[in-house]
Amino acid sequence: MSEILAPAGNKNCAYSAINAGADAIYLGLKNFSARSSAENFDFSELEEICTYAHALGVKVYVAMNTLIKDSELSAFLNDAACSVNAGADALIISDIFLGAYIKNICPEIELHLSTQAGICNVYGARLAKDYGFSRVILSRETAFSDIADIAKIIETEVFIQGALCTCFSGQCYLSSFAGGNSGNRGKCKQPCRKLYSIDRIGYEEQAYRLSLSDLSIGRNIEKLLDAGVFSFKIEGRMRRSEYVCAAVEYYKTLLCGESGDRQLSNLKRTYNRGNYTKGLAFGQDKSFISSRVQGHIGEFVGIVNVENGKYLCDTKAKFSDGDCFKILRNGKEVGGAKFGGTTHSKPILTTNAHLKNGDKVFITTDAELNKNLLSKRKSIKIELSAQFNSGEKAKININGNEYFSESILEPSVSRPLTSEDIINCFKKIDKYPFEVIFGAIQTDGVFVASSQLNGIRRKVYAEFYSSLSQKSKDKINLTYKSYDDKCVQNNKTAVICGNLNDLKADIGILKLTDFSLPYNDLITRFDGEKYLYLPPYIRGEEISKFKEIIKDFDGIYSDGIYAVKLCEEVNKPLFAGTGLNISNEIDVGLCNAKYIALSKEINCAEAKRLSRENTFYLVAGDIKAMDLIYCPFGKKCSACDKRKSYVLTDESGRKFTLKRYKIGENCRFELYNCACLVSGASPVGKLIDLSVSENAGKVLQNLDNENALKEIFINYTRGHSVNSVN
Repeated sequence: MSEILAPAGNKNCAYSAINAGADAIYLGLKNFSARSSAENFDFSELEEICTYAHALGVKVYVAMNTLIKDSELSAFLNDAACSVNAGADALIISDIFLGAYIKNICPEIELHLSTQAGICNVYGARLAKDYGFSRVILSRETAFSDIADIAKIIETEVFIQGALCTCFSGQCYLSSFAGGNSGNRGKCKQPCRKLYSIDRIGYEEQAYRLSLSDLSIGRNIEKLLDAGVFSFKIEGRMRRSEYVCAAVEYYKTLLCGESGDRQLSNLKRTYNRGNYTKGLAFGQDKSFISSRVQGHIGEFVGIVNVENGKYLCDTKAKFSDGDCFKILRNGKEVGGAKFGGTTHSKPILTTNAHLKNGDKVFITTDAELNKNLLSKRKSIKIELSAQFNSGEKAKININGNEYFSESILEPSVSRPLTSEDIINCFKKIDKYPFEVIFGAIQTDGVFVASSQLNGIRRKVYAEFYSSLSQKSKDKINLTYKSYDDKCVQNNKTAVICGNLNDLKADIGILKLTDFSLPYNDLITRFDGEKYLYLPPYIRGEEISKFKEIIKDFDGIYSDGIYAVKLCEEVNKPLFAGTGLNISNEIDVGLCNAKYIALSKEINCAEAKRLSRENTFYLVAGDIKAMDLIYCPFGKKCSACDKRKSYVLTDESGRKFTLKRYKIGENCRFELYNCACLVSGASPVGKLIDLSVSENAGKVLQNLDNENALKEIFINYTRGHSVNSVN
């Protein structure tokens, strides 16, 4: 068995996905959704959609996958309970500790761990299973071999279609720190889709250096199916209904063993960024980065011919009113156009842009196709028989279930009720997705007024429709009880750096740029506890490399949740990194770690309420904004200059450090904010990140001197220390 899972950003998309044949849909609420810009749903709308979906055998998952602050715990838990009470089949949660808390209170609630949790190897999967999650939604970067291994442990959901985040799942802070809109709170403004230049030969021109093509795995869905993947997820809660329909239809066709060529054409016409990529599960391909065009380019349909001052399209395709196009020249967009009729059997393109012979024409809106896609309707076949006899209540049988009128029927004095009257009445299905097949319709000539007959129909159909819902009869209640831990001041200092020698701190976290090179000379002259930094993404086959290195350290610092299980296996303490987004006291209470770095998206006041003897807060230094699990230079290894760092410059002239690191033969990159952090006094233990900044010793010496730190960093920000993310 398998599942095609479709997005629903609003009610229209939800109905469209269901009618197109989706096995399940996922949607968000007005609050706590990682796609806050979508219309999303209130609880009455959610109940309406759940009832409709369940009637047609479709499941509904509610995404509540954002960073949750301490002050929001009660509201979050209440919304979770209301979602289940409205009929949700599962909750999608990114906070693994909150999930464990919910599961402990209500074991009957089904939980899916969001891709925002960054599950990418078997260690993360085992932790999710231990914490009560029934499914993991894998990070988009997960390697195929790891997907297969994880599928043996827990039910697995994998993205197959739609937009790709350039940053590793759950680790993006670029929108948050560079623009004040947190992706982890559903407010991402997509700075990755903007123009940038890189200080490397061939990359100096501004282009969409971080913008990825849309994912479309096509026939590789069969490989994932063979690997044990259960749910195939289409991204797109911000996309329109026709895209959702086309995507569902395409993958349903492929799973039926058909070619899907026509359905792929339809999909391209509804949304296509970058002519698609197969994604990182199957290795970075040439189309992975869409550096020349950022948005929807549709499907190629012809070439521009300029004749007598008119722009014609040399094509065999047929167009109609309402069709729209995008024109590309040398791979770049030069303008849009609309269908303007035909001349000499050639379509006319109407546009304000100046087109040239040979420009390529792509259709981006196919009006007739959209109409056809949205006309699909899924229905329930019901067999209906009826008995209308005087002296009895009307009895209607639907699929073996009996329903009755409220009152006893009386014999007719003037016009008796006929079988045809009953059939014509029950043909009216109102809002219900019924396809009625009539069986025996019996009447002995009773009198039933048309208004009364319509009332019987409405009552019977409503009762049958309601019976199809899978909503629990027992209301679930989730309450929040504070842990009542007293705030305890932590006076320790921890520093992240590529060389710990001669640094003065209680805890040193060594961050290597090449995990295959010797490292002992980088820690010999450090007197505090020594922790090894592990990145948020590690492939299963790479774990053995780290196990050898870990032996020489007192513990592990990691931005990946998988490290909880890894530390258990190697019997080393964990320093939970900022990437785990610990932001509330449930997280602090349930996180099995010796030390905890609180989320860098809460402010000092919020961090103070979470002050424990083991909590830390990032107060100074570099702000890691992204983890890139791909090569931004197209993975052209033979021509690579192999520099350790680069400078990414945006349209405003802001400069971001792009740092390379290696695990074996694999290069990965980190992007750092354009300004360093100077947040002032810490309400908890002090964490300083000096991954790319120089003068580490000087920074540590001046931790309590804010003016001195500003002089050292030159470009600085208070980050979210005063005003946390909304």
